[in-house]
Amino acid sequence: MLLDDLMPWSTGPLRLGRDWVIAPDTGTLRARWDMLVSADEGRRRTLFGETRARTLHSAVAALPGQSAGTAWFAGEGGACPDPVRIVHGPFDRQWIIPDHRLIDIARPELWRVADERQLFVQEPGRVPGVTDPALLVSADLPDGRSPAGRPGRIRPLYRRLGGTEPNLAMGVLPALSARYARTVGAEEVLAWAVATAQPSASPARGYEVPFSPDPELWADGVRVGRQLVRIQLRGARGTERPRLPGGRRPYVRASLPARPEAIAYDADEEALLIGTGRISPVPAEAWDYAVSGVRVLEHWFERRTAEAEPGTLAAIGPGAWPQEWTSELLELITVLALLGGLESERRTLSRAVAATGSVDLELAPASEAARRPASVLDHHEEGPAGQVALI
Repeated sequence: MLLDDLMPWSTGPLRLGRDWVIAPDTGTLRARWDMLVSADEGRRRTLFGETRARTLHSAVAALPGQSAGTAWFAGEGGACPDPVRIVHGPFDRQWIIPDHRLIDIARPELWRVADERQLFVQEPGRVPGVTDPALLVSADLPDGRSPAGRPGRIRPLYRRLGGTEPNLAMGVLPALSARYARTVGAEEVLAWAVATAQPSASPARGYEVPFSPDPELWADGVRVGRQLVRIQLRGARGTERPRLPGGRRPYVRASLPARPEAIAYDADEEALLIGTGRISPVPAEAWDYAVSGVRVLEHWFERRTAEAEPGTLAAIGPGAWPQEWTSELLELITVLALLGGLESERRTLSRAVAATGSVDLELAPASEAARRPASVLDHHEEGPAGQVALI
C-alpha cells in the first residue's frame, strides 16, 4: 500500500526563506532578534533578507498556538518570542523563532495540530540508489529538510489536537483488526510503517507499506517499529531516554576545542574526533548512519561550524563551542548507534514480509477531504494586524 494512501494528509517541507530564524541554541536567536529590531529601516531591510513571500511590510496571521505579533515587522520593537524546538533535517533538534512574519512558508496547518500527543512522520526526499531508512518520527515539529536537498513530505499521525482522528485511510484500522484478530490502533500502524516501509519502484510513487497476512509477523514488525520510534522520540511522550549498555556509552575522552574545524572517525579505536577533542566509544553504526545518502553526524557538525557571511544575522552565534552541544552530540551518537543496531533486524523483517506476500486491504481511495487539513471551528486564531482569523 502506498504511504500516500495509508496516511493521506501530508505537507511539503517548511520553507524558511532566511536561515537566521533557526539556530542550535536560544541565546543566538534572541541576539539576532535584538540586532534586527534595533536597526534603522534601511539596515533592518538588509538584515531581514526580504523575499517575494516576506518583506518588512507583509501582513500575515500568527502561527497557531504562538503569541508573536501580527503587525508589520517594519514597526516591531518588542522582545523576541520564546523560541520553540524544531527538528531541522534528520535528527537535528534546533530552535526556531515562531514568528510567521519571518518564515516564507511555515505550514500553519502543522503548527495547529502540534501538541503533547502528536507524532510527525518525516518522509525524506528520495535519492536514486540509496536505501537508507525510509521514515523518521519526531515529537517536535520537523521542517522536512533533506540533507540531500530533495523535498520530502511531513505526515502528522493525528489530524486534530489531543490525538484524535488518526491521519489514516478510512477503514484501515477495522480491516487490520479483523485480519489480525486483535484491536489495532493508530500508533501500531505507525510502528509497522516505520519498520517495513520501502521505496516504491517509481520515485514518483514515494514509499510503500506492505501488510503481511501473518499475524505473528505483524506482531514482530510492530515490536521492532515501536523500538525505532521510542529511540527517535528521545524521552518525549513519556518514553525513556535512549541509553546504550554500560561499557558502550560514549564519553568525552579529550575536551572539545573552542572552535573545532573538522570531524573524523577512527574506526580502529571507535573514536569520534572533533578537532583535538575525542569521544569514544562511538560504534561504527553511529558514524555510518545516513539519511538520503548523507552521514547524520557529519551533517550535524557542519550545521554548527559552517562559516556565515560576516555582518549578517546568521553570523551571530556562540563565541565558543557550548557544553550543551557536546551533551546533544553524545545523545545523538546514542540514538544513531541504537537505530543502527536495529538495522539488521529491520532488514530481516522486510525480507520476511516480502516472502509472505503483501495483502490487499481493499480500502476505498482516499477522499480529497482526507488529503486536506481538518477544519477548525472551535477556537479563534489571530489574523493579520490582530484581526480574528476564520478557518
